[in-house]
Amino acid sequence: GPALMNVDLNSVVLALVLGLIFLVLFEILRIHVSRGRTPPGRRPFPFVGTLPYFIKDPMGSARSIHHYGEMATEYLGRQPVIILNTVQITKEALVQEASTFSGRPTLPLIDWITNGLGIIMVTFGHSWRQQKKFALNTLRHFGLGRKSVEERVLEESSYLVAEMLKAEGMAFDPQHAVQNAVSNIICSIVFGDRFEYDNKHFAYLLNILNENFMLTGSPVGQMLNLVPFIKHFPGPHQKILQNSSELMAFIRKKVKEHRQTLDPENPRDFIDAYLLEIEKQKIHEDSTFHDENMVMSTSDLFLAGTNTTTTTIRWGLIFLTENTEVQERCHEEIVQVLGYDRQPSMDDRDKLPYTYAAVHEIQRCANIVPFGVVHATTQPTKLRGYDIPKGTMIMTNLTAIFSDKKHWKSPDTFNPENFLDENGHFYKPEAFIAFSVAIRRPHLDFWEYELIYSD
Repeated sequence: GPALMNVDLNSVVLALVLGLIFLVLFEILRIHVSRGRTPPGRRPFPFVGTLPYFIKDPMGSARSIHHYGEMATEYLGRQPVIILNTVQITKEALVQEASTFSGRPTLPLIDWITNGLGIIMVTFGHSWRQQKKFALNTLRHFGLGRKSVEERVLEESSYLVAEMLKAEGMAFDPQHAVQNAVSNIICSIVFGDRFEYDNKHFAYLLNILNENFMLTGSPVGQMLNLVPFIKHFPGPHQKILQNSSELMAFIRKKVKEHRQTLDPENPRDFIDAYLLEIEKQKIHEDSTFHDENMVMSTSDLFLAGTNTTTTTIRWGLIFLTENTEVQERCHEEIVQVLGYDRQPSMDDRDKLPYTYAAVHEIQRCANIVPFGVVHATTQPTKLRGYDIPKGTMIMTNLTAIFSDKKHWKSPDTFNPENFLDENGHFYKPEAFIAFSVAIRRPHLDFWEYELIYSD
């Protein structure tokens, strides 16, 4: 009767507790063995690794890792992540051993969103090569061809200035205007058109884009990487997929419009070019060109071309507001070279060394991706005597590299002199690797155009 049930229940509870203790002990032993083979680092917690340190103090964690030496190990859940803390070891791995360190890790959250398609987070291999080559060639043709992108950025910057002048000198939040302007440059290349700043639907899309950036980096997103099966259950993580689906629906609608109005003799933009490439590649069995890859590649370009630049420009506004002497010196130099009525061009770079240095210093101090884009090893390898298995995650500690006293005159303060030589000419220190140094770095130099013109 009840006594027997009680005994059974006690036995079940005891078995569960013992099982849990065994699991934890096994995990502690596994961590101990793993730490013996990897570079030094903070002691991870069972199952969650060193994530609690980052959740508690993200920037403090990023700043302290370099104390462990050139290489350190953090743990994303149960997976070790090798952190490269100096520019020398970063180049040794990502440049000299480029093909070995150019993979992308399998992150459940990213796989859930991308289905292994697109350009940015796809595994290093045939599909990535095909998509990247096509994207770069097409972007150069439709907007990264030198004059074309300058014209687009100049045109958009005049819209942005007009929008800001509407505030008539009053304080206002520039986020939406800046993000809309930056997005419009990539939209004009990808979709063939721009969106007005008061376009409600586009403003909504930009908002869900921001929300997803916040969610994927938050404990909600990281929990999905640790415990992937929660994707089958309701919860705040479902918002990530919902937002992604809305962005994909917007892109699919644009693709449909393009398909109906396509003129094969006169492709207008990236989507037209992709539709033509799908047809052209149909004869090849190994073609990776199809509708879903087009949607994801377009999404990648849209994402990559929006948040990073917007965030950097917003930091630029803060740094220039806080450092009025830098702002005045940039203004003086610009007026001296351009006067009051000529728009800038990339040919003016050499004549604007201080302004150009200020743009780079904004990127260094903003440091908006403190660990760069995550890489993974494509085969077992050795680095500084450590055996690194295939599939190990690799990150670059840009926080440490951008504040390394060996490489910067003023590592801890905002100072454009960091990018000027003794003659006042612009130069780029070896430690400035904002766009990474690997073969998978973003080649799209128009981020730089955007920053310069918007400054």
